[in-house]
Amino acid sequence: MLIVHVFVQVKPERVNEFITASMENARNSVCEAGIARFDVIQQQNDPTRFVLVEVYRDPQAPARHKETPHYQHWRDTVVDMMAAPRTAVKYENVFPGDRLWDMPKPCCG
Repeated sequence: MLIVHVFVQVKPERVNEFITASMENARNSVCEAGIARFDVIQQQNDPTRFVLVEVYRDPQAPARHKETPHYQHWRDTVVDMMAAPRTAVKYENVFPGDRLWDMPKPCCG
């Protein structure tokens, strides 16, 4: 597993648009075979800050994800919504074990 946290700060007046675009990207992303989870979370004390929690099944999955039309649409849509360039940190899974990430996916269809 490869776990990536993408940190995003959004312009205050664009928060709702960012949420809409990111939820659509996440809905499509979880349907990809190489993605175990794709969460969009918003910071409580600063609603302009988000973390995308992306859990990939193998090291090649992020590159495959970036080739999808839904990711490219999201990337192009949100670029002007960001107050600062997004950053990412990569993690290795420790707990739970990789097999426990195999939860049922939302309807992909």
